[in-house]
Amino acid sequence: MNEKLVSTKNKLNGLWQSKSKGQKILLITGALLFFVLAGFLTYIISKPNLVPLYSNLSPAETGQIKETLDSKGVQSEIANNGSSILVPKEQVDTLMVELAAEGVPNTGTIDYSFFGQSSGFGMTDKEFDVIKLKATQTELENLMKGIEGVDNANVMINLPAESVFVGDQSEGSSASVVLKLKPGAQLDQEKVTALFHLVSKSVPNLTTDSIVIMDQNFNYYDLNNGENSSPATSYATQQEIQAQIEQDIRRDVQKMLGTMIGQDKVVVSVTTDIDFTQENREESIVAPVSEDSEEGIAVSVERITEAYTGNGAATAGGINGTGETDVPGYQATTESSGDGDYERIEERINNEVNRINKQIVESPYKIRDIGIQVMVEPPNLEDPLSFTAEREEDIQRILSTVIRTSINKDTTVEPLTEEEIANKIVVSVQQFDGKQQFAETEAASVIPMWVYIVAGILLIAIIILLILLIRKKRQENEEYDKDEDLIIQEPIKVQDINNEVETEGTVRKKQLEKMAKEKPEDFAKLLRTWISEE
Repeated sequence: MNEKLVSTKNKLNGLWQSKSKGQKILLITGALLFFVLAGFLTYIISKPNLVPLYSNLSPAETGQIKETLDSKGVQSEIANNGSSILVPKEQVDTLMVELAAEGVPNTGTIDYSFFGQSSGFGMTDKEFDVIKLKATQTELENLMKGIEGVDNANVMINLPAESVFVGDQSEGSSASVVLKLKPGAQLDQEKVTALFHLVSKSVPNLTTDSIVIMDQNFNYYDLNNGENSSPATSYATQQEIQAQIEQDIRRDVQKMLGTMIGQDKVVVSVTTDIDFTQENREESIVAPVSEDSEEGIAVSVERITEAYTGNGAATAGGINGTGETDVPGYQATTESSGDGDYERIEERINNEVNRINKQIVESPYKIRDIGIQVMVEPPNLEDPLSFTAEREEDIQRILSTVIRTSINKDTTVEPLTEEEIANKIVVSVQQFDGKQQFAETEAASVIPMWVYIVAGILLIAIIILLILLIRKKRQENEEYDKDEDLIIQEPIKVQDINNEVETEGTVRKKQLEKMAKEKPEDFAKLLRTWISEE
């Protein structure tokens, strides 16, 4: 048994010694990785699979559930900064039913189910009002949690006290809402409107103007736009819109002039003055039917003509309505005994005019003013006059058209004159020392320096790997050659003594040698006998 162990040990030792240094390191590393992986898998398999039993808990609820589970001897862990509690997967359903039967967790909040559990005759009106208000707040919080993006909500409702006097008018209700949004969540206009109407319809005498909604980052939400009402946000939005308008005009002008002159020969800059005012107005206009005449269409015409000729005709005279029997507004008649003429003509015309009612909503983002600055490089840098005046005039006309069509047209203001448009255009012809556009194009076509550095490092690494591989291959060939020499070495030839021809003398010689070894005394006697005979 010991000989087998020693033989096995010698074989293993010889096998280990026959390995190279790299092979020994590889074997040791592989063995260590095997044991580490086996231990990790054993740990994972033996670890119980814990899943959430409850989530989004308050610290008080988490502590109550943890204490109950510990008393039952159930393994549990607290996760997500104390808002979740984990238990083994196979016990989730059982524990949820058992905890619900025991009333755990007991949040301490009051909802509408409280009235069915704790109603009694000993409750006063004040106590009932307080409990009802608390239940309303709790139900609103639960409804808001169901909206996508809302993690938690706190609602505070203020109900004014009712007056016992009929003439006193009570104040309206008010509500404040603080939302805790989930990470990365945002409330759009539809969700904000839903929150405002949800609160206003749940509380009596509560208008949307008396509701304040904010999130945990102190961002206030308004019913009109549903966005943060901070002035900084409005300013950032206006600047973004203005930059987009300027970029669109600059891109179009750059493309057009670049096609005519060359992309690397022109640089365009655009500045604008944008009107962000949104106007809502109503106009009631009365205008004549015909623009040529101020008269309208005659709807009804009444003409009265009276004439009398003869003796004793009364003539109009006197003062209107001065007598006791006179009719106010009519001239008194004067009796005349002679001949006379009397004539009265009366005409009533009702004209109809155009009555126009307009409700106008003017959109913002109007360009009140614009300026375009263009820098042009001459085709021949050594000759500044290579850029002709005709070409510059063409550019002026193109830019004038752009300005005339971009500025807002107000019918009440006279159109811009050519001189005013020319003052908004600047064309500068000079050599580009910086070569901004050309430098960008050239930089895009040239390979960056870091590419060469990375390529050089990779090349050096590849060369080193090739050298190491060649050296390793050479060492393996040398070891193979050594082993081959040992195997091919010719054996030492020894003459086989068994081929010796046996004779009578050799047989006697072997017998004497055997006698000398086995029976030395007899051999000595035989020698003395031979000597005495001679």
